[in-house]
This record gives sequence, C-alpha cells and structure tokens, in this order.
Amino acid sequence: MAKDVKPTRKNLMAIEDRIELSERGHDTLEKKRDGLIMEFMDILDQAQDVRSDLEDTYEQAQHRINMARAMDGDVAVRGAAAALKNHPEITTQSKNIMGVVVPQIESTSVHKNLDQRGYGVLGTSARIDEAADAYEELLEQIILAAEVETAMKELLEEIETTKRRVNALEFTLLPELHTNKEYIEQKLEEQEREEIFRMKKIKDKKEEEERAEREAAEAEPVTADD
Repeated sequence: MAKDVKPTRKNLMAIEDRIELSERGHDTLEKKRDGLIMEFMDILDQAQDVRSDLEDTYEQAQHRINMARAMDGDVAVRGAAAALKNHPEITTQSKNIMGVVVPQIESTSVHKNLDQRGYGVLGTSARIDEAADAYEELLEQIILAAEVETAMKELLEEIETTKRRVNALEFTLLPELHTNKEYIEQKLEEQEREEIFRMKKIKDKKEEEERAEREAAEAEPVTADD
C-alpha cells in the first residue's frame, strides 16, 4: 500500500527501477504467452488429424479382427496372438518448445514381418495377417496420439501459468507500483513546497531583522562629540 511507503528519493528511484523491470518482464511474458498459444494451435490441428486417423484405424482393426474371428475362429486368433515373442518397446525422450519440456515417444518392433510374429505362416490365414497388420498400425497411432495429447496438456498448463503471471503484473503489481510512485512524487512535491515556503519565511524574517537594525541605527541621536 502507498501509505506504507516512505516518501524518499531513494525509494522513488527503487520503485522506478522495479517498474522498468516489471514492464520488461510483462512484455517478455506476453510474447512467450502468444508464442505458446501459436504452438498450441499448431499441435491442436495435428491432434485433430491424429484423433481422426486413430478412429479410422481402430474401426479398420476391429473390422479385420472380427472377420478373422468369424472365419478362422477365436482359438486360431488367440493362438496367433499368444505366439508373439518380441513385444514392442517404448522409449521416451523430451524436446523443448519455448521453455516447455514435452515428451517425444519412440517405439520399436511395432511393425513385424510374417516370420517375426512367432506363428507359422502355413498355420494361419491371410485374415489373421491382415488383423495383425491393422493392430500394429493402431498401436503406432496410439503412441503418436499419446505424444501429441501429452504435449498439448503440458503446453496448456504453461499457457495458463504464463497468463496468470501476465495478469498479476498487469493488474496487480504494476498498478501498485505506479500508485506508490505517484504517492512518493506527490509527497516529495509537498515537501519541496513546504521547504520553499519555510526558506522564504526565513529570508523574510532575516530581511525584516536587518531592516529593523538599520532603522534603529538611523534613529540613534547625534551627540556633540560626533
């Protein structure tokens, strides 16, 4: 509060420095916020495409597995699935988007050749192979969707944090600093006026005393010796 600020030149200079620093910080945070929003919108467009592709891939995978079950039976489908020995491996790294660390997910051994799936080629049908292809593609879509969705979440959280900081500077700290600055300037002006008035009174009093001394000297009677 302004009333808690001591109106001195030193405090005025300190507040002016804080205002300058806060305004620079505000501008920097605004640019960061706007840049993050642009990045978020780009990823949002990508996420919409990924979700659409994921839905299509899921429907295709479901259709193919249903066909395999209908034509070859659940036992054959489950047997082919159980024969898989090399499972996909997921590794996570990170990348930096305007100071925000987002995950980068990489996968290996998702797509496999027929001889890598563990089941005998002659013991299964083309329908099971097609279902396996479809689910491998679905898994890759899920991994991509997880990466994009997590990046969106991290960016959105950082945008909200940056917005709060911008608003705190714009609507709380800077107005308070400007209020304190105006209060100190006003008090210093009042002090300066009071000092000028006091010095004028001292000057007037001194001039009055000097005039009185002159008049007293002039009024002294002249003696014969003089």
